[in-house]
Amino acid sequence: MAKKKGLVFYEKEKKINKKVIHEILEYVISTVIVVFLAFVLMFFFGTKTSVIGDSMMPALYNGQQILIDKFIYKLSSPKRGDVIVFQPNGNENTHYYEKRIIGLPGETIQIIDGYVYVNGSKLDEDDTYDLIEDPGIAKDELILQPYEYFVLGDNRNSSEDSRSGNMGPVKKEYIIGKAWLHMAYGDAGIGMIK
Repeated sequence: MAKKKGLVFYEKEKKINKKVIHEILEYVISTVIVVFLAFVLMFFFGTKTSVIGDSMMPALYNGQQILIDKFIYKLSSPKRGDVIVFQPNGNENTHYYEKRIIGLPGETIQIIDGYVYVNGSKLDEDDTYDLIEDPGIAKDELILQPYEYFVLGDNRNSSEDSRSGNMGPVKKEYIIGKAWLHMAYGDAGIGMIK
């Protein structure tokens, strides 16, 4: 067979690199698994809600999205300082409330001259919180029953909380979970709730 004369351009066969394809598939499958697990974990152990109102300012603000850890209180009891999410008096027809735990089961709570007293001792708090103008039902000593928590909003003078006669102390059975992450818009991003 005779060779063709003239210019011959050698065209290199393009081979698909199996190693690169394998790495891409691993990355895609890993991403799908992680996203799936995140959805499963959020469904069973957590949920997302929006803050309504300014009662938790400056820690949380109106409209802010927060993630709720619904699992933590199955393993441990709520602690003083935790920001909990609950339904007041177990009312499923209302929005979730977010408040900070101040008093624990069995403790005596009273508000005197704008300050919170726990078991007769002034609660050690920083200057973040305003003096309480209306002590509500905590004007007199309030003894918390087993599984009851006394909660206050961080914005003490603009909060419906355990001082209110129609809410009172929060029973553990009405607690949805602990607010643990907040999502903010702009530069603030995602952060732990303190």
